[in-house]
Amino acid sequence: MTEPLLLQPDLWRQLLALVLASAVVMGSPGPATISVTAVGAACGLRHSLGYAWGIILGTITVLLVVATGVMAVLMSVPKLAPLLAVASTAYILYLAFKIATAPPLATRAAGASRPTWLAGFLLAIANPKAYVAIAAVFAGASSKLDAAELGLWLNLAVLALMIVAIHALWLVAGAAFARFLRRPAASRIINLVFAATLVLTTALAVFG
Repeated sequence: MTEPLLLQPDLWRQLLALVLASAVVMGSPGPATISVTAVGAACGLRHSLGYAWGIILGTITVLLVVATGVMAVLMSVPKLAPLLAVASTAYILYLAFKIATAPPLATRAAGASRPTWLAGFLLAIANPKAYVAIAAVFAGASSKLDAAELGLWLNLAVLALMIVAIHALWLVAGAAFARFLRRPAASRIINLVFAATLVLTTALAVFG
């Protein structure tokens, strides 16, 4: 009698390898992770949760797009890839500008605009690193796990959970800076550093 999939030791070793690979590849600095950190620092934890959830939902959408092969189909359309790259870069640069010019927490009005969940969702969809990183991790895992449907769903579930955990950690790290940003000078410097890092990681993802 065949041993149930969930009771196979090899499966758990492969899932552990998947967790480690996703932590390294997907958890490394990139446009989405840096933007979550920057927004957490600029707006504080409570006011950044909506944006973070948008990033998470958008990145999970990218995961599904990659897993179902939709991205491969889109990239086969002539001239579509450069157009998407330009659009995503322009949007990320816009968000970097908003981060760089965000006022200090101490001087921010109660009704001041903050990045919304939709802004986070759009950045995640536009994030070029997400497609490359998720495709690399997912392809490697799919080649090792059982080809059964449960293997696919385990891949997706583990990667979705890792997306939540990775961005939550980056958000908390950014929010930890918020208490140091009550002074206008410190706030401006940190926001500029985060904005510049966001631009740099985007450039590396597009041209690297």
